[in-house]
Order: sequence, then structure tokens, then C-alpha cells
Amino acid sequence: MQRRFFLAALFLLGLATTAGAQQVLSGIPKPGARDLCPVCGMLVSKYPNWAATVLYKDGHAHHFDGAKDLFKYLQDLSKYAPGHRAEDMLSIAVTDFYNLEKIDARQALYVVGSDVLGPMGHELVPLATRTDANDFMKDHKGKRLLSFDQVTKEIAEKLDRGKFD
Repeated sequence: MQRRFFLAALFLLGLATTAGAQQVLSGIPKPGARDLCPVCGMLVSKYPNWAATVLYKDGHAHHFDGAKDLFKYLQDLSKYAPGHRAEDMLSIAVTDFYNLEKIDARQALYVVGSDVLGPMGHELVPLATRTDANDFMKDHKGKRLLSFDQVTKEIAEKLDRGKFD
């Protein structure tokens, strides 16, 4: 009886945590027709399947044409967003490759070196689950699978040169 109660409590806690994360992600605005990526200057709305967004606590949002530029931005805020601070970020979202929905960038997995190109060429392809990431790696010849914390500025910059190591 206690075990069932414990499992039920864990399940409900998981639902509440997921619902809280989804509520924050649901508050992320879509890129407007004139929103430019602060890293490369491209119109983000032209590439909704690749869009990524940083939403700040004050409601301000920066949109990106892909996860690669998002990571360049995060690694050099003083260059791309003077006056903005990492601690003021409410959420960071990327678009999942398969379901095309916003997912928490910190929870996503990223495939590097696949045969799928984004708006700016080689891209960090975001996926919501390990199963999806593994399937994508097999189906699209991915070279590496990375978590949010494993993506560095150097990795993002090497992708621009077609380097995946």
C-alpha cells in the first residue's frame, strides 16, 4: 500500500513539474515578422522549425534561427545582448526536430554532424528524448550527441566550418 502511494506521489510530482515547465514554455512568444537573430541577423520567422528563444523575466525575448546561434549568444552575452544578464533569463527554448514544439533547451539533447542542415548550415539539432536522439543519430548519420552543458562556444563555431569533433 505504501509503495503504491509513493509511486502515485512520484507520478503526480512529475506531472506538476512537467506542467510547470510547459506553462513557462507556453509563455514564450513566437518570433515576429521582423525579429532578427541577434547573432547572424537573419529573419527568424522564416525558419519556425528551427527557432530558439530566450525569454527574460521582464518579458523581453531574443529569437534565434537555430540552436547553434542560441549557444553562441549564451556563451557571449556581453557581445550579443549588452545589458542583459543570464540570471534574468526566465526560460530558454528550442524547437524539437520531430514534433516541432518548444522544449526546454536545458533538457534537450543535441545532435552534431548529421546530414540535416539548418538555415545557417550545420546545426545543433534539438531533440526532446534520448530515444528520439538515438533514432535521429542512426537515421541522419549524426556524429555526436550532446547535452546542454556539453555545448561550448567552440563547438558552435566549429559547426560553421563543418567540423564535428
